[in-house]
Amino acid sequence: MALDFVAGCLGGLSGIVVGHPFDTVKVRLQTQVTRRYSGTVNCFAQIIKQETVSGLYKGMLSPMAGVGLINAIIFGVQGNVLRFLEPGLSSQCIAGGIAGAVQSIVCCPMELAKTRVQVQNLAGRTGQRYHGSFDCLQKIYKQGGIKGCYRGMALTLIRETPSFAIYFATFELYCAALIPRGQDMDCIGPLGLLFAGGMAGISSWFFTYPIDVIKSRFQADGDGRDRRYQSILDCVRKTYRSGGLHAFSQGLTATILRAFPTNAATFATVTITLRFARSYDKQLELA
Repeated sequence: MALDFVAGCLGGLSGIVVGHPFDTVKVRLQTQVTRRYSGTVNCFAQIIKQETVSGLYKGMLSPMAGVGLINAIIFGVQGNVLRFLEPGLSSQCIAGGIAGAVQSIVCCPMELAKTRVQVQNLAGRTGQRYHGSFDCLQKIYKQGGIKGCYRGMALTLIRETPSFAIYFATFELYCAALIPRGQDMDCIGPLGLLFAGGMAGISSWFFTYPIDVIKSRFQADGDGRDRRYQSILDCVRKTYRSGGLHAFSQGLTATILRAFPTNAATFATVTITLRFARSYDKQLELA
């Protein structure tokens, strides 16, 4: 149904407005070369002090432009795939995984531009300077063509496929726990939907976060002489050498703080939009 795509678009826009400042902090912590930030709170404070609040929203134009399409794909594909499967948790995993893989086509270049804009001008980083996300994508395309715009695509697929399988399955589990016996999902109120959506977001990020660290570092890396990582495996090795296993969890606190409100807003908006549309259709049928 086209409605799944519309609801996903609205949900994605609400989620990005709520969560982008946390995403900026997450990316700064993941990609820092030196110990510029001592933690999540320190990173927030330094960005606001040095760049004002607007610094927290650097790179937001790219996800704002793409998030509507991305979430339309996610919820549209997931909803339509579910219609061909038997109801159940395994079907949620399958549909979510397929949706995650499909949306990676749009997600990869959008996140590449967002990441590079978020980390530019940091100490120890040289190379191209960008005047926003679109300018970033244009310059990447001029330098490396379509292949350059899809730097980190393999990592994006590796992250997104299991992430969205977990995402939709855990949302289903949390909703099931909130439904009184004999009732259906429509009885869950806005607060319940916010809770289930927020917890689903936390669950999906928690299990796939180390992959996201590697993806952020790999996409933030420079080109030519500025390149630090020669391959994904080289990035994994150097990340481990830089801080052991702890290096793969840098920025996790900011991500968890971001995941709850972002995905709470997203899932609640999508679910309420779909409910409203179904209710409207029923009223038309009865009229």
